[in-house]
Amino acid sequence: MKYDELNHFSHPQHKLRFEYSELPFKCDGCREVGIGSRFKCSLCDFDLHTHCAAATVGAIALRHPFYPKCRFYFFPSPPGDSPRYCNACGRNIAGFVYHCRTCGFDLHPCCAALPHVLNADGGLRLHLQRRASANCHRCGRKGRSWSYRSECKKYNLHVACVTEMLVESWHELYYGGGGGGGGGGKKVMVSGNRIPAIRGAGMSHHRSGKGKVKRCCELAAMAVQFVISAVLGDPTTVIAGVVSSFLFR
Repeated sequence: MKYDELNHFSHPQHKLRFEYSELPFKCDGCREVGIGSRFKCSLCDFDLHTHCAAATVGAIALRHPFYPKCRFYFFPSPPGDSPRYCNACGRNIAGFVYHCRTCGFDLHPCCAALPHVLNADGGLRLHLQRRASANCHRCGRKGRSWSYRSECKKYNLHVACVTEMLVESWHELYYGGGGGGGGGGKKVMVSGNRIPAIRGAGMSHHRSGKGKVKRCCELAAMAVQFVISAVLGDPTTVIAGVVSSFLFR
């Protein structure tokens, strides 16, 4: 088998090939949005995040430092009959999931793999936190979901807010103008060869001003691209640069 190909239980008909593209896609594993690195079946228009492609049934339990007592096991679909929600981003679980049988916690594969430290440009470092200890730069609230906070403690962004920005901006691409979200829906063709603008990425809960507030907003605008790329499952500098070119279009 070639290093850039794999056989996956979720798509036994054909091998999936690794590719890198700036076209957005919806992962057929977790049913969430993605961009950049993926494993794809071109014959069937089937896509998987790299994190979802690495997930296998019966694998060793995943451990996460935010939940030291939990053992997360991979499920190809949400267990049980009740709706389930990701404890990291707050989005509903519609496909691949890591689930703790004891505590009932759930994580999307990409959320489970979110980097605990993001190194942005200009020496800005963002740390992943389970509970927000400061108001979110976008929504102005504390509690919602996991969040990234800068070392200077002036900037905080919910993972849930990033996910909402992506869904609000791109749901027409996947559902032909219908409701967004992680559920079903028919894919539609995407025009162009780059990602669309991310609606609301330049928004801030803070009022514009001078001095420290202005600098805080500048750092936030720079940091949001790295958080977006991490949530999309491809936390690379290249993707961050692609995203940044569309933030304020």
